Amino acid sequence: MIMDELEKEIRGKFEVLSWLPHSPRRVYIEIDRKKITDMAHFLYEEKGMRLSTVTGTDTRRGVELLYHFSLDSFGVIYSIRVIVPKDELKIDSLATFLPAANWIEREIHELLGVNFEGHPNLKPLLTAEEWQSSRYPLRRGE
Repeated sequence: MIMDELEKEIRGKFEVLSWLPHSPRRVYIEIDRKKITDMAHFLYEEKGMRLSTVTGTDTRRGVELLYHFSLDSFGVIYSIRVIVPKDELKIDSLATFLPAANWIEREIHELLGVNFEGHPNLKPLLTAEEWQSSRYPLRRGE
């Protein structure tokens, strides 16, 4: 099966912190945030997956980012989980090679305060012009 082969390949290339098959069509894979660019290059360029979206949630562990990659030919979603610690809210931007990441990284930056290093334009998309740029509406305690 292609999914078994892909799991073996991913585990051989990356340090997988957790692998959780949620359903036959969805797998959650946690990796270190410093490896997200390598993983995205692998899934997008080598495996032909597309980035569907990225979601962010303020958790007790840090800001959790889920990068949802779709393997359209098999109808399977690979959700790559990374935790960005609250005392160092930065991660490499994927927008430099994945145009689909551009606006969602801007939204996550604006709403959760994650700094996507290397992003070409982190201007706000959703909040009013008079909104304080240091306030993040989706952060706990804000």
